Amino acid sequence: MSKELLGALDVLETEKGIQKSVVIDALEAALVSAYKRNYDQAQNVEVQFDQKKGDIHVFAVKKVVDQVYDSRLEVSLDDALAISKGYEIGDDIKFEVTPKNFGRIAAQTAKQVILQRVREAERNIIYDQYSQYENEIITGEVERQDSRFVYVSLGKVEAVMGRQDQMPNETYRIHDKIKVYVTRVENATKGPQVFVSRTHADLLKRLFEQEVPEIFDGTVEIMAIAREAGDRAKVAVRSNNPDIDPVGTSVGPRGQRVQTIVNELGGENMDIVEWTDDEAKFIANALNPAEVLDVIFDPNNERACQVIVPDYQLSLAIGKRGQNARLAAKLTGYKIDIKSESEASAIMEADQAAEDQPASDEDVPAESTADDVTAPEATADDAVDEETSEATTATDETSDVTPDDPSAE
Repeated sequence: MSKELLGALDVLETEKGIQKSVVIDALEAALVSAYKRNYDQAQNVEVQFDQKKGDIHVFAVKKVVDQVYDSRLEVSLDDALAISKGYEIGDDIKFEVTPKNFGRIAAQTAKQVILQRVREAERNIIYDQYSQYENEIITGEVERQDSRFVYVSLGKVEAVMGRQDQMPNETYRIHDKIKVYVTRVENATKGPQVFVSRTHADLLKRLFEQEVPEIFDGTVEIMAIAREAGDRAKVAVRSNNPDIDPVGTSVGPRGQRVQTIVNELGGENMDIVEWTDDEAKFIANALNPAEVLDVIFDPNNERACQVIVPDYQLSLAIGKRGQNARLAAKLTGYKIDIKSESEASAIMEADQAAEDQPASDEDVPAESTADDVTAPEATADDAVDEETSEATTATDETSDVTPDDPSAE
């Protein structure tokens, strides 16, 4: 048994990377428990493993005292001095109590400890391996699917993809090869657990890094991503080299680079816009492909603005089910209120008329001025409300979109 055990420890250290000293420490602790359990001994015992011969010895540790109350734990000073003249009260003495048949128990215990350490080591190796892929893309194979997860084989571990991480426009079949984004890796009690996603915004970022060398090396930088997985996404890019067009570089010759990404995501539409420090220009770019005439920032809210577009492009700016405006709001972080040119002009005229009205009534007696001024203002506001309502009804769309407004859908 001793030679076999030493050989097993050497193999573990060589092939599994498990240090021999770690297994020996665990083995000694397990043998102490085994001795107490099998021989009904509650005394203090130690187990020592001879790393050269592979022999196992059990020792009872007793304390030197004047008067012995428990012979399993204590030894008298006279008995201690009989062993060695150097012992004093309070010293510990080790007495070997290795049972004759302890080798069989030791072999069983050693087997259990080694198997446990092997499983733990394999779990740690897998965890260390896949934790390096966290926040990265990895290719896996669909193994099976149930009501909660799609299970994706990544080699040595099976990853899970929840319903919120599955693309709504995709159907996953067994043996399908898919690229997934590793969101997190957990070292659970049953082994490492890897969670992956196809809907995460950073999946798009990693795909661009794979397809566009300039993005991978940092020449072109992705500044923001707004994505409705499986349908449409907007990506804001900027160039750190004035001689390189960030949008053209990302799209690629004849759109080949972005088309590869679109195909990987099952036909998800992609808008690539230029990021700029000029917030008004960036908001206009974010509403691409619609043309923007003007961006007016709200003086009462630094993260809100009104965007003026040509009448014929109002529906295009808002997008189907408000999607274009919603994604632009997410991309820029602004609450965007989209108005047509004629609607904005009508509002401005009404506001101007309301401002001019008090000046034209300077001759009205002071006691009646308040009533006379109030009436025109109310009429002007009513006119604005009616025109705004008609414009809104005509477009049959909502144009007031916040970056994370669920009602916009």
